[in-house]
This record gives sequence, C-alpha cells and structure tokens, in this order.
Amino acid sequence: MLNRTKKFLSHGKSHILEVILKGLFWLAPIVAISIIILWLYGKINAVTGYMFEIIGLNPENFPFLWTIVGVCLLIFIAYVIGIFVETSLGDFVQKLYSKIPGYETIKELVNIFNTSKSGEKKVLVVLIHGFSKEDYNIGLMYSTKQSVIKDHYTVTLSMTPIPNGGFMFEVHKSKIFVIEEATFDSNLQYLLSMGVKSMAEILKIEPKNIDEYKTIEEYLKTQES
Repeated sequence: MLNRTKKFLSHGKSHILEVILKGLFWLAPIVAISIIILWLYGKINAVTGYMFEIIGLNPENFPFLWTIVGVCLLIFIAYVIGIFVETSLGDFVQKLYSKIPGYETIKELVNIFNTSKSGEKKVLVVLIHGFSKEDYNIGLMYSTKQSVIKDHYTVTLSMTPIPNGGFMFEVHKSKIFVIEEATFDSNLQYLLSMGVKSMAEILKIEPKNIDEYKTIEEYLKTQES
C-alpha cells in the first residue's frame, strides 16, 4: 500500500491535480442528481405513509410494500415530469424561472453533463484550424445554431487541465470538421490527460485525413435527412 502511494505521488502535482479534477467533474452531476432523488423520495415516502394510514394500514408493519410503492410513485412522477417539460406549459414554467438570477447558469451546467442530448442540443466535438493551415485544434460546439455572423458557429476551445476555462471563437462552417465518434466525455478525458493520450487512442480509432471528416454543414444535412 505504501509503495502504491509513493508511486502515485511521484507523478507530480500536475498528475494529482488532473486526478482531483477528473474526480470532481465525474462526481458533481451524480451528487446533484442523487440529492434531488433523495429529496423527492423523502417527500413521496411521507405521502405513501399517509396513504397507508388512510386505508387502515400501519406503514411500519409493511416496510417492503411501503418501499415498493414509494419507488413506483417516484418513477411515475419522474415520467410525468419528463413528459411535462416537453409541453408548451413546461416551456412557460422554464421561462418564468429563467428570470431568477442564476437559474440559466445552473441549467447550462447541468446540460453540459447531459451527454445523451441529441439534435441541436447535442454537444459536438469538432476540429478547427489552429495557428497555421496545417494545424488543427479540438474544440466543442454546445449548439448548432448559427452565430451572429452568417454561416459561422461558436466553437469553444477548453484549457487543460481545467476544462471549464478557455476561449470562444466564431468559425466559418467550411472550417469546422465534426469528430462523430467523440462525445463530451471523451473530450474531457483528452483534456485531463494533457496530451498523454491522443484523441484517437481515447476513441480507439485509427488516425484519419482531415477530408475524411464531415464539415459541420455536411453533418447537419445528414441529421436533417
């Protein structure tokens, strides 16, 4: 155990910082969702106990049934909420809450970790030109909506090893190439490795020529069809 600890510390401060950041980024959405589920389950548990008492049952005498009913109610409520957020009334409620300072910031932070998103809300990992015509940088597109400049899109280049910092560029559609195999998670791994792992190694693919990647325009056309 002591030898393993010495070996871990021998990698230096940058390695330790990388591991800490990776752990925090992995843990943050899990903790947030767990808190919400536990809070909601606590409320449902109280309602379930009240329902048992109404029909003349002591919930403490039926702990297993009490738990099963509570879990089923939690799943049902989560399903109803999932349907509700897709309705016009759900949009109206979100617009009301968006007027509260800090709500949009929290919402965007949660969306960043939601890698199951699709369509315009999907986070794309892309290539754009670097300091010369032969160089490329790997960045992220959090939206496929056009920028304030026609035919341009916003690409974020994150810093390493602190992924939540970086620079935003408005890039012409012909200069953006989509890495379809990559996700937000794989890009995070790439940043935290600080170049120790290549993107090809993380994705387990062979390096390709730049013309083998679709431009953002070609990618969006395939998504429409």
